[in-house]
Amino acid sequence: MIFKFFDKQKPLSKDSDLLNVACLMIHAARIDENYTEKEREIIKKTLTKLDDNEDMDKLMLEAEKKEADSNHIQDFTKNIKAMDKKNKIEVIKNIWSIILSDGTSDVYEENLMRRLAGLLYIDSKTMGEIKLNIKTKLKQ
Repeated sequence: MIFKFFDKQKPLSKDSDLLNVACLMIHAARIDENYTEKEREIIKKTLTKLDDNEDMDKLMLEAEKKEADSNHIQDFTKNIKAMDKKNKIEVIKNIWSIILSDGTSDVYEENLMRRLAGLLYIDSKTMGEIKLNIKTKLKQ
């Protein structure tokens, strides 16, 4: 279950937490140069769980544009880094779900997840366990 960790009273801004999470997930989906509709739906579903009051189509378009205009992931991770560990792990679980939605992860996706582990202060053991759990769920 994803925790609601965004202030629903705060209007969406270019630097909002929800927008940054969306950008990070879109970045993960695009990194293998194969951004599929399945990945887009996983992202929308995740974002809806985080904030069901938001216009997801508008948010997705804004996040896709912001992600395309950015040249590094630090823009997206700085707000996520401030979250508690439980919420950061939920974000990581969803990113692994996106990456593994096609059944595999390539070297670029693996590299992204190693960088995210460092930027978000999540240890390698936890990252490996999350990946294994997601792979197991997808095989069922």
